[in-house]
Amino acid sequence: MPPQDLEQASACARPASADRGSPDRGSPDRRRTGRVSSGSARPRRVGLLVAVGGVLLLTVWLAAALPGATLASDLGALLVSGWAVMACVGAARRQPASLRRFWTLLAASTGLAAVGRALWAAQRLTGGELPHIALVAAVYLTGILTGTVALLCVLTAPRSPVGRARVLLDGVIVGLALVPIVWVVVFRDVDAAALADPVRTLGLFFPMLDLVQLTVLVAAAGTTRPVWRPMTMIAGSLVTRALADTAYVALAARGDYVAGHLLDVCWPVSYLLIVAATWYPPPPVCTDPDDTADAPLPPWWQVALPYLLVGGAIGAVMLARKPTGQTPHLVFVGMLGLLAALAVRQGLAAQQNLWLVARLRTLAYTDQLTGLPNRLMFIRQLRRALRVEGPVAVLMLDLDGFKQVNDRFGHATGDTLLTRLAARMRSAVDGDGIIARLGGDEFAVLVDGEQSAPPERLAERLLDALQPSDGEEHAGVHPSASIGIAEYGPQHTSHTDLLRDADIAMYAAKAAGKSAYRVCTPELREAAVSRAELIADLRRAVDEGQLHLEFQPIVDLATGAVRSAEALVRWRHPRLGLLNPARFLPLAEETGLIVQIDRWVIHEACRAAATWRDRPTEATVAVNIAAAHLRRPDLIATVTAATAAAGLAPRTLTLELTESALIDGSEAVLERLRQLRELGIRIAIDDFGTGYSSLSYLHRIPATELKIDRSFVARLDLDDDRAYATVEMVTRLANAFDLSVVAEGVETERQHAAVAAIGCLHGQGYRYGRPGGLVQLNSLLGRAESGLTLT
Repeated sequence: MPPQDLEQASACARPASADRGSPDRGSPDRRRTGRVSSGSARPRRVGLLVAVGGVLLLTVWLAAALPGATLASDLGALLVSGWAVMACVGAARRQPASLRRFWTLLAASTGLAAVGRALWAAQRLTGGELPHIALVAAVYLTGILTGTVALLCVLTAPRSPVGRARVLLDGVIVGLALVPIVWVVVFRDVDAAALADPVRTLGLFFPMLDLVQLTVLVAAAGTTRPVWRPMTMIAGSLVTRALADTAYVALAARGDYVAGHLLDVCWPVSYLLIVAATWYPPPPVCTDPDDTADAPLPPWWQVALPYLLVGGAIGAVMLARKPTGQTPHLVFVGMLGLLAALAVRQGLAAQQNLWLVARLRTLAYTDQLTGLPNRLMFIRQLRRALRVEGPVAVLMLDLDGFKQVNDRFGHATGDTLLTRLAARMRSAVDGDGIIARLGGDEFAVLVDGEQSAPPERLAERLLDALQPSDGEEHAGVHPSASIGIAEYGPQHTSHTDLLRDADIAMYAAKAAGKSAYRVCTPELREAAVSRAELIADLRRAVDEGQLHLEFQPIVDLATGAVRSAEALVRWRHPRLGLLNPARFLPLAEETGLIVQIDRWVIHEACRAAATWRDRPTEATVAVNIAAAHLRRPDLIATVTAATAAAGLAPRTLTLELTESALIDGSEAVLERLRQLRELGIRIAIDDFGTGYSSLSYLHRIPATELKIDRSFVARLDLDDDRAYATVEMVTRLANAFDLSVVAEGVETERQHAAVAAIGCLHGQGYRYGRPGGLVQLNSLLGRAESGLTLT
């Protein structure tokens, strides 16, 4: 089955009434719903009971060989077929427009069968023998063709002309394959003179045509389960008619058939099954189809159905050959037709395979959202361009702030904007390159050949094309891009090197303020390589224990005693020497290593603080916590495990959090902080005043202290009244919230005097001690114990 037909074969779940097989009743609107009122159902029920009773009476009549059996069989067939025509017309009026053509054509097919039977009966009554006139054959043939077309009009049948042709060819192949088999089974020993009449010979093909219809029905029923109940009834009707036609032809060929034979009951039974089919409601219409589910594949036997009998036909041809070596004409013609049908069927299969290959190639190399070439196609084009002598350049483009568009307006709006921007960029490139979407909001342009525009000029055109339109500006959408340019040169060994350099330049453009382009230079490449190497070294440093802690004292400004110390992580690089946190912590945050480093710092700081617990000063240790670690639910477990392992009371540990980390926090983060505070852990807001300072979160966060940023303290040396007022205001604010204050960055005596006069309780900075090892800190703690102060 072609893919487009397979997709249309999926159906919605059926209502309970259809699954139980019960007739549909009770709806006043017959045309819209296919349901009928009880008043209109009553005559149909009576008619059906009468038809069933008539068929039973006819069966008894013919089995008992009562007088007038011939006339009874003719009248029974005509009456039941006529009632089937009326039932199909009624179903066409009741059921929706999508099924109206099916029931109308089925009514026409049944009506033609009734007309053919009437002509057959009239000719037999006047001629006195079994009639085989061309008019009767033509009427029956027209009825079979009409019924076949009706089967192709059901909702699950293929919609495309190729799909319908395939279904018809499958039926023809099955029917023609049965010609030699039926010849061997039925007609092999029959005198050839009995088949000399062309019209009589044509009658032999009616069983074959019945099987053609049955095959078409099986294929048109689709892959859904359960099958629509009327299709099951119609299939039973076709099976009954095929068996009856086959038995009739066999009996007639041997001269054993007489009118009024018990076999005549089969045709009224087939019409009665059609009447029963009209009682079922139409299949449900999918108003909201599930586009997330894959369409079911047809079962293997349905695909192999037209070929199952071909092997039997080949064997039957060998058995049908006469002793003289000749093949009967009927078998020969049938096999020629079978070969022709198989050839056409294979041609359609080959055409379908070509369509599938083209479709798969399109899906493999095209971005489905924007219609641009995808990453795979871009790489192929790039590699092809590098094999040809000539300049090659790549522009790597990343949209700035596109995530905010998705977060604010939703992904559907983001996809629409992305499609629109892709069209604008395609127009800006205008044949001077090949633009592709590599994924997400990342695009690339391949420029090759002497006649192309310079890459820098192309980047400027792309930036101009991404300027927001009036509608985007009004909606607050400001699309822009950062573009990196790399030109192929001797320093590149493959396309991956070229793409890497374009990516390096693109990130340099982002760092330069976005909405700009940068060309990859040796300096940029060297810096990027060094950065990548430093990241790799940092991963090893965490595992190999290259990190160590230094401690900076925090003093009581009133007494000069060291009351606490802040743990600061340092990296002793084996090649670069001692690195300060500003060199490697941003890389740790980008790569996610910051959480692992934080855990190590917490455990090491608690282990170091355990050596102070015998000091009368009861000094505490402060540890900085990254925003990523703050959002993790296992933070509480990490802190409690560290304090428990060191034997520390929770109150001896202070977690320092930046304002930006707190602003980004959710309710879950705030609840986590409350739980830590309930355990006794102290919480400090670090660098207060430099972030998104807000009084609202001071009400929500269970902090115990504020740390005034060093930038305010540094200006106290300059007699800056504003700086003095800021420090004083923060101190009063902290007192109002019952928070202790630590002034950071105190380096001079003048700064110390100022923060002490303002009322800050604690100070931290070079004035009191530089970050140092544990031995140095123990020395400061010892001086505090002996009564020596740091003031």
